Amino acid sequence: MNIKAYKMDGLGNDFVIIDARTEEIKLSNDQIIKICDREYIGCDQLIVLKKNQNTDASLIFYNSDGSVSGACGNGTRCIAEFLNKENKKETIILTTSSGDLISKILGDRLVSTEIGTPKLKWNEIPLSKNLNTKDLQIKISDKKGNDFIGGTAVNVGNPHVIFFVEDILNFEIKKIGPAIENSELFPEKCNVTIAQKINNDHIKVNVWERGAGLTKACGTAACATAYAGKINQLTGNNTDIEFASGKLSILIDEKESIHMKGSVSDIKEINIKI
Repeated sequence: MNIKAYKMDGLGNDFVIIDARTEEIKLSNDQIIKICDREYIGCDQLIVLKKNQNTDASLIFYNSDGSVSGACGNGTRCIAEFLNKENKKETIILTTSSGDLISKILGDRLVSTEIGTPKLKWNEIPLSKNLNTKDLQIKISDKKGNDFIGGTAVNVGNPHVIFFVEDILNFEIKKIGPAIENSELFPEKCNVTIAQKINNDHIKVNVWERGAGLTKACGTAACATAYAGKINQLTGNNTDIEFASGKLSILIDEKESIHMKGSVSDIKEINIKI
């Protein structure tokens, strides 16, 4: 089977996009994993577009392990830019399993997406037991074996836990990430962020993404980190979240709804033989 597809990324967080709005395309779990495998095509997530009568399109996000993701901020921004090239609309509304997301096309491949209001209750994250989500009292250790206790949980379409430390380079996200992602505390697993406050409107992060592993950038992690920074009184309503390959600008509006803004790549057409 030959499938016409596309590749895009947001700050290196990369996606394979399959447009199934006019023709149904059925992929097995093994085929999804193969497409995401960097020995084959390779991506953090596979995004399938489907026709929607009420919005510009519906999106299904598949992680590189074949699991379904509830939301993907960078992927949503990429699809908004993708559809803008087709319909020239400056406002793109996309339906996801986490709700309808509104994106604004700002020009020069700059896109802003409103992710919505975060959830903070323990059963909304969800956690397996009732804990204070602002401080989960999870122990992580740095490279020298020093213990750090904390963790703030935020759900922005996906469950996230954020640790604010003095220096993110002292912590090995490849070890900490999978251990917490697969902890019994998180029945739907979780994304893990190690964060370092630079100043009142700037945070640096390393992210382990649920179902995908170490990622160059993660839009929902940026949103969750900015909100966690605000409720921990580390930052305000405007925060730049810095990844290895660039920054996302996060705005928390007067209704506590989170907006993320950043650049996306050009669109590359590819052919998948599977």
